[in-house]
Amino acid sequence: MRSITTELDALNIAAVCDETRTFLDALSNWYIRRSRSRFWDGESSGSPAAFDTLFTVLEMTTRAVAPLLPLTTDEIWRGLTGGRSVHLTDWPDVVELPLDGDLVEAMDWVREVCSAGSSLRKAGGLRVRLPLSKLSVIADDAKALRPFAELIKDELNVRDLGLADLEAGGAAYRVTEVLQVDARAAGPRLGKDVQTASKTGEWSVNENGAVTSGGIALQEGEYALRTVLVDAYREHQKSVAMLPRGGFVILDTTVTPELAVEGLARDMVRAVQQARRDAGLKVSDRISLQLAGDEAVRGAVEAHAELIKKETLATSLDFVDGLDNPTMVVVGNHQRIALTLRAT
Repeated sequence: MRSITTELDALNIAAVCDETRTFLDALSNWYIRRSRSRFWDGESSGSPAAFDTLFTVLEMTTRAVAPLLPLTTDEIWRGLTGGRSVHLTDWPDVVELPLDGDLVEAMDWVREVCSAGSSLRKAGGLRVRLPLSKLSVIADDAKALRPFAELIKDELNVRDLGLADLEAGGAAYRVTEVLQVDARAAGPRLGKDVQTASKTGEWSVNENGAVTSGGIALQEGEYALRTVLVDAYREHQKSVAMLPRGGFVILDTTVTPELAVEGLARDMVRAVQQARRDAGLKVSDRISLQLAGDEAVRGAVEAHAELIKKETLATSLDFVDGLDNPTMVVVGNHQRIALTLRAT
């Protein structure tokens, strides 16, 4: 709010637009998404603090960005307050808001770690709903994340979170870069020399950023540089994401059969939630749910019935051999499930 006011006073409209976009992304894709369970039961029985916070943020935000979005903000503000127009109100005063700089800094740190962990998942082709064993954070202020450990584990869908200081925890690893030559991209240009460029362990990057491998110059698009950790004791490479403020995160990407079953159950949750939306149900509506599928699907339902019921607000869950007019969905590793649901 303070930065928006400062930039508007300076007539720096582009900066205001960037600030607004960044803030709304954090509001919708972090706060609201992370707090959605607090809104499930409606205003009467949900979390009053969640509704009060969201109302306050939306009301003050519409006043702040009203000069940029006059019609949209007026519609939202009148819907929130029942007043005549947002353009008849006073400019929001940041002094009216409680300020907790330490909490803001800590949450920025949490989001930074989660972003790095998500990039490792994406690079490994590991879908978000597949649970993983452990994420390790090795940084100077890693211990500051301890109060938010459950949030990080839930956001990245990992079962354990390791926190270690960079000086102590980083001693067991050596950060290095690995060159990977794309033979398909470089082959047409290099011919047989692509084998030499691919297999040699000797490569370098000059002051202009040009990469040479085995004495052969490579062009943009013919290679990729990947940052990895090497276990100092066992010389095992591990995937790693570097953190902007220093340090790194390590994600254990080993998928056990147990984790695979839970991942399938969480994929089914996503399918049911989409079916809820397609049926026009409210976010707080309870449902009765029926599922059908192969043995892998049955095993996931039996092992994680309570998880599926809790996440989809199902009061009952039945696995049946056949369904009338079901919704067909492909989940997990190409497993097909059939589902029906109705509001209760």
